[in-house]
Amino acid sequence: MDEAALLKELHFTATRSSGSGGQHVNKVSSKVELQFNIHASQIFSEEQKQQLLSELQSKLTKDKVLILRCDQTRSQHKNKEIVIDRFFSLLAEALKVEPERKPTKVPKHIKIKRLKQKRQHAEKKSSRKPPKME
Repeated sequence: MDEAALLKELHFTATRSSGSGGQHVNKVSSKVELQFNIHASQIFSEEQKQQLLSELQSKLTKDKVLILRCDQTRSQHKNKEIVIDRFFSLLAEALKVEPERKPTKVPKHIKIKRLKQKRQHAEKKSSRKPPKME
């Protein structure tokens, strides 16, 4: 994944952040919003785009645009770095291909061991019962 080319496809907007910060908050646009249109991307193949759409489905808008926001710090540059890092880690997680699990059989000695323990447990329980009086 070419990070430099991918950065060119991102659209950033800066807005005024909410929360504490005193009067600083009223005059500085430190909140950063990252927008990434998956369909318009030329970096990813159609296969990768479909995988991104399915993995990030809950984070996408109706237009299939990924929007990430950050207003953790009072610095716009730090917020931009944070949101870019979050974006790349999100993409890496979404594009990770899980290896297919090979089903295996339970070994015979494990089955025998389980049945033996089960029998011992049943005997222990039955030995606790009072003897039957006739």
